[in-house]
Amino acid sequence: MLKIIGKLLSYIGMFFAILLAGTTNQPAVYDGYEETVESGGFIEEKYLNKGSYEVSYFEEDTSEFFDKYEVYYPSELETGDLNYPVIVVANGTATAASTYKPLFEHYASWGFVVIGNEDEGSWSGESTEKCLEYLIEKNGDTDSIFYDKLDFERLGITGHSQGGVAVINAMTKQPNGDMYKAAALLSPANEELSDKLGWSYDAGKIKVPVFIGAGTSGEFETETVIPFEKLELLYSHINSPKMMMRRTGIGHGRTLYYMSGYVTAWFRWQLCGDNEAEKAFVGDSPEIINNKLYQDQRIDL
Repeated sequence: MLKIIGKLLSYIGMFFAILLAGTTNQPAVYDGYEETVESGGFIEEKYLNKGSYEVSYFEEDTSEFFDKYEVYYPSELETGDLNYPVIVVANGTATAASTYKPLFEHYASWGFVVIGNEDEGSWSGESTEKCLEYLIEKNGDTDSIFYDKLDFERLGITGHSQGGVAVINAMTKQPNGDMYKAAALLSPANEELSDKLGWSYDAGKIKVPVFIGAGTSGEFETETVIPFEKLELLYSHINSPKMMMRRTGIGHGRTLYYMSGYVTAWFRWQLCGDNEAEKAFVGDSPEIINNKLYQDQRIDL
C-alpha cells in the first residue's frame, strides 16, 4: 500500500511540475525572438527569419471548452484566388494559442494558414480536431474569408510538450487524423510519463513524415519530459519517415521557438515542395547534420 501511495504522489508531482512549467513561462513566445535566437546554418537562418507575407489575424468565439478559434494567415488571402497550406497547432500544458502569437505570425509569414485555440489541456487531440473541422467548415462557407482558400492536401500539425502528445493523438485517434501530411513534435512528453498522466498515445500508428526536436538543458526537459533514452525509444516506435535532433543548451520552454527555423523549413519542404528547405534534411550533406547547435541527429527519410 505504501508503494502504491508513493507512486501516486510521484505521478501527482509530475503533473504539477508540468503544470507549473506551463504557467510560469508566459508568454510562451516573445515578440522578436527571430532576431535573438542564434542559427547555425544558412538554411536555418533563412527560415528563422520572417517570410515575405504580410500577416492578418481572425478569431471567432465558440461554445466549445477552449473559448475561441485563432487564425493567422497571409493577408493576400482575402483578395487573391490562391489556395494556402494549413498548419494546426496543439498547445502545451497550461498554455494557449494567445501566448504563441509571434510563432503563429512567423509561420503565417511563410505562406501558411495557422490555427489554434485556448485549450490548456490538449493531450487527447480533441481540440485540435475541432480546429481542423472549423477550417473545413469555413473553407466551404461562401460568407467566410477562408472560402475555397485552404488546401487540405497540404496540411501539417505541430505541438510542444503536452501538445506533442496531442499531435500524435490527433493523427491516430481523431476522425480526420488521416488528413495530415506532415507533423513536428517539439519536446513531446515521453510515452511512459504520458501513460502515468493518463495521456496515452501510440506512436506506431503515425503514417506521415515526422520531425522531432528536443533540448539538452535542464532537469525538467532531460529527466522528466523527454530524457534522451526516452526520445530514442519514441523514435524507434515510429514507422513512418522520420528525423530527430536535440538543440544544445536549451531547456523545455525554449524548444518551442528556438527550432522554428527548421520547423518552418520542414513544413515548407513537406507541404510546399520547397527545394531549398529540403536541403536541410536530405541530400549528400544535410545542413542539420553539420549544424553545431544540434546533436544526436537521426535521419530516416
